[in-house]
Amino acid sequence: MGTEDRAALRAAANQVPPLVGHNVVAADLALSEGVVRHGSADVLESLLPLGAEAGTAEAREQGWLANAHHPELRTYDRYGHRVDEVEFHPAWHWLLERAIGHGLAATPWERQADGDPDAHLRRAAGFLAWSHTEPGHGCPVSMTYAAVPALRVDDALAKEWTPLLASTTYDPGLRPVSEKLGALCGMGMTEKQGGSDVRANVTTALPRADGTYTLHGHKWFTSAPMNDVFLVLAQGPGGLPHTSPTCFVVPRVLPDGSRNQLDVVRLKDKLGNRSNASSELEFDGTVALRLGDEGRGVRTIIEMVAATRLDCVLGSAGLMRRAVSEASWHVAHRSAFGSLLVDKPLMQNVVADLAVESEAATVLALRLASAVDDLADPHEAALRRIALPLAKFWVCKRTPAVTAEALECLGGNGYVEESLMPLLYREAPLNSVWEGSGNVNALDVLRALAREPEALDAWITEVGLARGADGRLDAAIDSTLALLGELMGDPAALEVGARRLAGRMAAVLQGSLVVRFSPPEVADVFCASRLGSSYDGTFGALAGGDLRGIVERTTPTI
Repeated sequence: MGTEDRAALRAAANQVPPLVGHNVVAADLALSEGVVRHGSADVLESLLPLGAEAGTAEAREQGWLANAHHPELRTYDRYGHRVDEVEFHPAWHWLLERAIGHGLAATPWERQADGDPDAHLRRAAGFLAWSHTEPGHGCPVSMTYAAVPALRVDDALAKEWTPLLASTTYDPGLRPVSEKLGALCGMGMTEKQGGSDVRANVTTALPRADGTYTLHGHKWFTSAPMNDVFLVLAQGPGGLPHTSPTCFVVPRVLPDGSRNQLDVVRLKDKLGNRSNASSELEFDGTVALRLGDEGRGVRTIIEMVAATRLDCVLGSAGLMRRAVSEASWHVAHRSAFGSLLVDKPLMQNVVADLAVESEAATVLALRLASAVDDLADPHEAALRRIALPLAKFWVCKRTPAVTAEALECLGGNGYVEESLMPLLYREAPLNSVWEGSGNVNALDVLRALAREPEALDAWITEVGLARGADGRLDAAIDSTLALLGELMGDPAALEVGARRLAGRMAAVLQGSLVVRFSPPEVADVFCASRLGSSYDGTFGALAGGDLRGIVERTTPTI
């Protein structure tokens, strides 16, 4: 074989260049348009530096490294002292430093208090875009964001912790809170015998003379055990299983500098989210401070749960968008059978279908984020109450299918780790499990409908804003209301039909938003497929529409 033949053999012809060097925010038209719509052009402008950094080759590499080198538990130091520390690769710290620096943790709560009308929208859009880098480190960021509304039930604890949680300085390491420039928060609710049934918790809290408590028990899932403080549930004095637990604040380090008795038993070996350390904890005399009233722990922590559910929707929308970006970029640069893949009608059908799903998720996520900026408005508060479990149920359920189909667009190249598509695929089911599985959220929708009539009114009002714009949407609204009436009139069928109702209500809500805010070609395809009677759930089975225009809308440019 000659030199020229050998060079030709080794040439990487028809290989797609890496998707780096683009601005993740600017390239996502559904995201950037939504930010301007619910906020302003200035809010969008403020997010462009984050978008530029998220699209760099360095960010891609750091995300890769954080997942290639998993966190390791170090239970004892060299002298035999119990330390319960988790060691992370430097890439983890690189990612967190920038996420915190961009204000993606609890920063919007203070900005909102200072008069920023778009603080939560700004943060939500940034969280969605930054999740393109690597999803695992979003867990401590999300919990830190979500802790603030729960802490507000106690003025003293809120004043102590909120400034640190809202800081834009990432300050890792176990030290007293008085010595830190920033802090991260975690959450421990589930136990091995209960899972989502937190009233089955057996961890107990015993009061001490100084007003603190000691915890005795365990937690089955607690992410990011190196965080500075945790909100946990435990049974107060006299509490028994299946009674209402109480919420407690558990600092990792006590004011005197000693480490709280918080034993990390092991780290979970998970399907995805492997850069993040999820742990089993044991409490044996662990010092805690009560947050809220005795026996009102679920009510106290519910605002934290609501905020993390929003981040589940944002994170899933971000995963979808990253997967679709990789797929659309690939088909725009890869040739087969004489032309680019993007020119093949069937591939256009697949990518356009994925793009519509991604846009609908993004539009819904940003609408919910904007509601957090205006909770004084009764409609916004009621809409958030029902739309959060709807969106959490539906968007998170759609994400695994989207990532799998996007991976297939890359063929064999998408199945290898270097493409990062397997990372997205493994991560995709997580948000559907975290903060309540699909069943938990579908049942939460039923609770909202039964106990809070204003929640249904808010859904009807919101979807009604698009009445008359598309006959298919109008028909879907009517059929969904008919389904609701049918189920509410038959208690025996209500729970069995909860998923069907939740999925339908979520898709109709998406349809209303897409019809109102997305380009006509996107709205047309969404209504024809997701709200029509012929859709079989297979991506790439669209019956028509401006598929090329949709693909071009979703393809990143560099």
